[in-house]
Amino acid sequence: MPAVLETARLLLREMEPGDLDFVAAMLADKDVMRYYPHVHSRAEAQAWLDRQRQRYADDGHGLWLVLSRENGAPLGQVGLAMQEVEGRRHPEVGWLLHRPFWGKGYATEAGLAVRDAAFERWRYPALISLIRPVNEPSRRVAERVGFRPGPLVPFHGFEHVMYQAAAP
Repeated sequence: MPAVLETARLLLREMEPGDLDFVAAMLADKDVMRYYPHVHSRAEAQAWLDRQRQRYADDGHGLWLVLSRENGAPLGQVGLAMQEVEGRRHPEVGWLLHRPFWGKGYATEAGLAVRDAAFERWRYPALISLIRPVNEPSRRVAERVGFRPGPLVPFHGFEHVMYQAAAP
């Protein structure tokens, strides 16, 4: 599968059915899913993967698998997903890395690449990132990627800060 985006250390590509083992392991990790309603079963991970693949077909983008350029190992998911917030569809830059790869700057590096592609390739005038207020690590990534905190909004049963960034 060809890369959708590349950075100095990372390749981002569309997920494929063979990625289920990694996705299921990541989504079953209690630390990774700390700010989600629950850890995911393998069946829920399959639905997650299928949802991303449907997003690729419908929108031309979704969450992509992040791979190390050095060794090809999967590290997590970062991408651009359309989200409905308060009755409006917004392009959201989102990141979710597996626990062994936290603290290495991968989310920021991939997030910057996705942000730039969202503005340049897909020509979105503005982007969001939905983050629960208690998720300080993700909030720091959003700020490093150039997003600013916006209003609190309900999303999937929880209050989220709707971080925002406008095209340059």
